[in-house]
Amino acid sequence: MVLKHDTLDDFYRTPRGALPAGAQVRLRVAIEECPALERVEMRGWTDREYRFPMRKLGIRNGETIYEVQVTVNQEPGLHWYRFEAFADGQRYVLGAPGDHTGCGRGIMGSEESFQITVYDADYQTPSWMHEGIMYQIMVDRFFHGEGTDELLSAKDGQNIILHTDWNEMPVLNISENGDNFANDFFGGNLEGVRQKLSYLKSMGISILYFNPIFLARSNHKYDTSDYMQVDPMFGDEEALKRLCDEAGKLGIRVMLDGVFSHVGDDSIYFNRRGTHGEKTGAYRDPDSPYKKWFTFKRWPKEYECWWGFKTLPNVNEMDEDYQKYILTGEDAVVKHWLRVGASGWRLDVADELPMPFLRELRRQVKSVSKDEAVLGEVWEDASHKVTYGQMRSYVLGDTLDSVMNYPLRDVLIDFLMGRKNAGTTAHELSALHQNYPKPFLYALMNLMGSHDRPRILNVLAGNDGSEIPRAQRAYHQLSQEERMIGGLRERMMLRFILSVPGMPCIYYADEAGMEGCADPFCRRTYPWGNEDQKMIAYYRRLIRMRRDSRVLQTGECDFIAPCGDVLGVVRYIHNGVDALGERAENGMAITFINRSAQPVDVYLTEKDVMSAQTLVSEQNEVFTARAGAFSLRVNGLHGTTYFGKL
Repeated sequence: MVLKHDTLDDFYRTPRGALPAGAQVRLRVAIEECPALERVEMRGWTDREYRFPMRKLGIRNGETIYEVQVTVNQEPGLHWYRFEAFADGQRYVLGAPGDHTGCGRGIMGSEESFQITVYDADYQTPSWMHEGIMYQIMVDRFFHGEGTDELLSAKDGQNIILHTDWNEMPVLNISENGDNFANDFFGGNLEGVRQKLSYLKSMGISILYFNPIFLARSNHKYDTSDYMQVDPMFGDEEALKRLCDEAGKLGIRVMLDGVFSHVGDDSIYFNRRGTHGEKTGAYRDPDSPYKKWFTFKRWPKEYECWWGFKTLPNVNEMDEDYQKYILTGEDAVVKHWLRVGASGWRLDVADELPMPFLRELRRQVKSVSKDEAVLGEVWEDASHKVTYGQMRSYVLGDTLDSVMNYPLRDVLIDFLMGRKNAGTTAHELSALHQNYPKPFLYALMNLMGSHDRPRILNVLAGNDGSEIPRAQRAYHQLSQEERMIGGLRERMMLRFILSVPGMPCIYYADEAGMEGCADPFCRRTYPWGNEDQKMIAYYRRLIRMRRDSRVLQTGECDFIAPCGDVLGVVRYIHNGVDALGERAENGMAITFINRSAQPVDVYLTEKDVMSAQTLVSEQNEVFTARAGAFSLRVNGLHGTTYFGKL
């Protein structure tokens, strides 16, 4: 017996996607004709198991349709369901691997379950996340502000390497952890960012996300020394306030990086290296007020640390004093820097933070302003991430506003590099979207590159240096041909992330054509004066297209795959309301990217284009429907976007 259910088809599941608590959903299953069929049931799980009998609707295409109407719980959480048919004393279950489409995830010992995300009906995320363009900056590597040479001496006597040439390569210096020691500095600072605000504004940037800016030994600063002090090489609190104020006048917000699962061993809280005196910090003082922040197996030399790195002692996030210092105190860390001028926090390794800690962090951030944001680093589907053997959902409205969208990045790279076809890619993106509530979905950080990965140009050129020894990667360069093909793919990827819901995020200097292997070479300085101006112009043009289009910001979204080499995304606003329930003008946009070297003619049905009668390209070419359909050509290794009126 074959049972069919497609979670991406309105016929089988209405409404599709995540649901607010207390909502109703209609589920249908199609079953091949079976005279001995006795009954069909929907079996579901939340915190308990339940069953509902399904009623027979009739015959469709030779299959019998069964239906059930379900009211989901009033409390947010994940609901799982499957269908079971009984005939001749046998039980038949939908669906063996490959028998169904849409999202599915094993739960309660079953691998045949479908997911419904049920979220807080009052869940909202800041509108500036839905509409914004983000730009990620590692401050030390962006720009050394004129008139700030005195900041270069801030770490005198601390065993650092200070580059005298801005265009030098970062130093690879392996530490005791087997990782890069990261003790070389170029002198980029907050004043440098402020002096480049006009450039960022001209690019269409509306959100600056900084890697950590607080006092730390390293150049990347994920080993915090003092949460309440801006690193003096970057400036001071007043420099941050000035930057936030001037950026705000240009319509640009600032998001900070919060590293709250661990600190640096050189911090004022731990002080393993004795930098802060002999009787300061948990490592050197058994009576330190910070000692209970940490878990010592044998004080002082054996302690829990992040992923085994002795330079990064773990903190006990549930310690009352730690929470008061970071979250709940009147001048707690997360509130202090928002009051200075930041608009939110990106949380490092958010999926390693306890859920109660995240809930309290969200409450405290929103107590400053509901317009402040909490964005998490979660690399997988954030609706059902398994961490330390437990399934956690970050999409319910009680922890994060949204997350970094690594699944989008990964599947687009796989598509552009020929590892997945367009149909598989569209399906994976559709499944991810239906697991995410719209407030969460439209606030995603849609990244291409990051400080944790080789430069996107290298990745898409198929030569990220991973095949050569680490010590030889510093001066590894792409060939002219590799750079050309990588650039074309980067343009297609950029177009796509600018065409889907969420915040497109540009890693500094990707727009300038930066190359680089993995850390530390993906963290080179911005090449001022040596930029790829054609690439910058392309970024600027496409960002303007996104910022000028309400439908690309908050329109509904569907993915299509006209053929294996062409991937498409359809955005639309109809009935005068956008995807988030706000009034908006009707319209639609459709974007295609063609990974093949040959042009492809794409046939679009009336349904594909939401019944639009004309489509207008970026070059203002007008295409008119014939019998409601369109035939459009997408050039090889290129992408294109068309707009239509509804």
